[in-house]
Amino acid sequence: MPKTLVTGAAGFIGFHLCKRLLAEGHEVVGLDAVTDYYDTALKRARLALLEGEGFSFVEGRVETGGLLLGLFENHRFDYVYHLAAQAGVRHSIEKPREYLDSNITGTFELLEAARAYPPKHMLIASTSSAYGSNTEMPYLETMKTDHQMSFYAATKKATESMAHSYAHLYDLPTTMFRFFTVYGPWGRPDMALFKFTKAILEGAPIDVYNHGRMMRDFTFVDDLVAALHRLAPVAPQRGAPAGPEDSLSPVAPWRVVNIGNGSPVKLGEFIEAIEAATGLPAKRNLLPMQPGDVPATWAGTTLLARLAGESQYTPVGEGVRRFVEWYREYYAV
Repeated sequence: MPKTLVTGAAGFIGFHLCKRLLAEGHEVVGLDAVTDYYDTALKRARLALLEGEGFSFVEGRVETGGLLLGLFENHRFDYVYHLAAQAGVRHSIEKPREYLDSNITGTFELLEAARAYPPKHMLIASTSSAYGSNTEMPYLETMKTDHQMSFYAATKKATESMAHSYAHLYDLPTTMFRFFTVYGPWGRPDMALFKFTKAILEGAPIDVYNHGRMMRDFTFVDDLVAALHRLAPVAPQRGAPAGPEDSLSPVAPWRVVNIGNGSPVKLGEFIEAIEAATGLPAKRNLLPMQPGDVPATWAGTTLLARLAGESQYTPVGEGVRRFVEWYREYYAV
């Protein structure tokens, strides 16, 4: 029975990942601070569904000195999924120190613990926002990523560099995964799908930035989690690139992998899918682009397919319908 750590276990993606790992027979230790960035009752409800044999929960902040080191010492993890982070592009403009503490200091604490008690493979969350001002699509893992557009993106790019240095110095197999606009049941209230669904069901207007011309590589959460599960046994090895598209470092067992659909959808079309799922029209409040945002993201997925096999992707209409069904049930709408 593999022993696996999931940081950010009460979060949207962390919750779904824990469910998948438990179903696959892993012994899972979940760590989360259950912060009030959004509704803590939603986070507690997720954790309640994870309770049972094989799952143990630790409440605490990843940036707390020695906390992760103690967990690594006690459990000697086989696999580590590091999802704990302060999320949100716009929030990083208002409260950047929270991103410094959670994303950078928290990742440092994780790397120090892994150095002392190395797992077989660490998979660390990054973001498509790391591609910054790049305009060539699709985004490829081999592209330069030097011009981040938000402090959130900058902290995630910094964690990629930090993890690379530890992989090089201490031979720690590490995969950084850049995910693209993840959505689905139990999603975050600050994400567009949640906000739009709530507003449409209440008959309130929705704020549509860039006049609905934004394009995103919407990725259903189950598809993301399935890819993460398949990547776990594919630990990077020094000097063994998987092919010409591989981002494997020449000096470390470290690579970065995109996880997305590989097919961008206009925000306007995404809103139309919500209208279809709710059976209600949206009242659009068209606005210009927000600071720190980018007009389009689109994942190249060739490397993911080479490493972990071809993925089955959930169509946006189906994924949105499943979210709306969950939302209606959870909030008794």
